[in-house]
Amino acid sequence: MQHRTPLQVLQELAHERVDEATRKLGELIASEHAGEVKLQMLQKYRQEYRDRFLQAARGGIDPGGWANYSAFLVKLDEAISAQQVVLEHSRHATARGQREWASEHTRAKAFDTLTERQHRQEQHRLNKREQAQSDEHAIKAYTRGLQENS
Repeated sequence: MQHRTPLQVLQELAHERVDEATRKLGELIASEHAGEVKLQMLQKYRQEYRDRFLQAARGGIDPGGWANYSAFLVKLDEAISAQQVVLEHSRHATARGQREWASEHTRAKAFDTLTERQHRQEQHRLNKREQAQSDEHAIKAYTRGLQENS
């Protein structure tokens, strides 16, 4: 089992947080898109219903029909207004999710940089140790050679 340094543990946790922020952001974007689709559908339906109302009015409509069309258009306008509020909240949530993702991503990159720096430093120490051992071995071989030749 490989020993993990505290920095590596923090790096892994940071990447898990990025993954979680990515998942949440995906959900927020999907929710915002669904809200946009619903708003467009309501607006399209309102336009179609208004067109039917105007067509019926041109052909002559009784006061009860007029009241029903008018009341339903008011209900559609209320639904559209409510959906616009929901969509605006969703857009704010998505923007907040994007900022959170960016923050987590930046934090993870910082841990990646620190981990890479630590790895390079450890490699440098290892290289120096190997060079010192190689130098020591070469010196011993050289001195043995000198002693054998004397």
